[in-house]
Parts: sequence; structure tokens; C-alpha cells
Amino acid sequence: MNILIAYGTRYGATSSTAEEIAKVLQGEGFEVKVVNLKEEKVKDISKFEVVIIGSGMKMEMWTSKAKTFLNKFSGELKKKKVAIFVSSGARALMEYKGENDEISRIIKKYLEEKASKYDLNPISMTMFGGIWDYNQMGKIYRKFLDPEKENFAPAGFKETEPGVYDSRNWDEIRKWAKDLATKI
Repeated sequence: MNILIAYGTRYGATSSTAEEIAKVLQGEGFEVKVVNLKEEKVKDISKFEVVIIGSGMKMEMWTSKAKTFLNKFSGELKKKKVAIFVSSGARALMEYKGENDEISRIIKKYLEEKASKYDLNPISMTMFGGIWDYNQMGKIYRKFLDPEKENFAPAGFKETEPGVYDSRNWDEIRKWAKDLATKI
């Protein structure tokens, strides 16, 4: 069975998350093609039985490349097994602060409603942690996040290099991919 993982990313979290999902699925015996939509155009999805769409989230917005992919292939995606994931640096911070209602709101709006908008019935949807890269983000966004920096370490963020904070839980990502393999 052929699987396509097509994703948009801002700071690279969705890229390495997509690669890890692919690695797990390949370990389960699937053929997987991973496409960074910023670097490669997908012209045809007909040879894929399963399509996984991933997007980074920033200020509650999907990447433009992931949205374009959904628009372009929405008709064909309705006939395939689809899974959706988003990467958001804010997730771990919201969990740490006990903002579970906010997490539920984001999942509803940016996963469930997104799927509904394109008339998709995903076999799985989730939100993973992401990366905040102070070296790449704009001055206004950096200023917006600065007050939260004191919560990064307690929330489980790891500074992987100066100014880059990773909030992903790799075990959670691998578990989702393994669960997805059983649903496929």
C-alpha cells in the first residue's frame, strides 16, 4: 500500500515529524513518500491509497502550502483514506498551563472543521507539539512570545540550539503513527 505524507512547515517541526511518521509506517511494511510542499509540487495523488496531510500552525493558521494542497486535491481526497496532523509549539504550553478547553477548541477548529470544510472523513487527526525558532520568527511574534519563555522549560520544551525550542513528544508521534498503521 502506498502512502503519501504531504506537509507544509514553517520552522521545520512538521518536516521532521513527517519523517518520523514515515519511518514508523515503513517499519510496518508500507511504501511511504514524504513531500515538503514548499520544495516539491504534487501533481498527482492517484497512486496513493492513503494521504496524510500535515501542517505547521502559527497564530492559529495552517501553512499556505498545506491549504493549497487541500484545495487542489479535495475531490480526490474524499475517495481515499486520509489522516491529518498539525504541529503547534503552543500545545505543550497550553497543556502545562491547564488550558485544555483551548486545546479542544483548536483541535475542533483546525482539524475537525478543516476536514469538514473539505468533506473529508479522516481515519485519524491529531495535534503534536512543534518548534518555536526565535532566529526565524519576526520581531512582533517574538515580542508576543517573550512573556511565555519562563514557562518553556517547565512545559517540557527543549532548547535544541540557541533560540530554538522544541515541544514535541516523540513517543506520542511514534504511537500515533503505529495506531494509524492499524487503521490503514
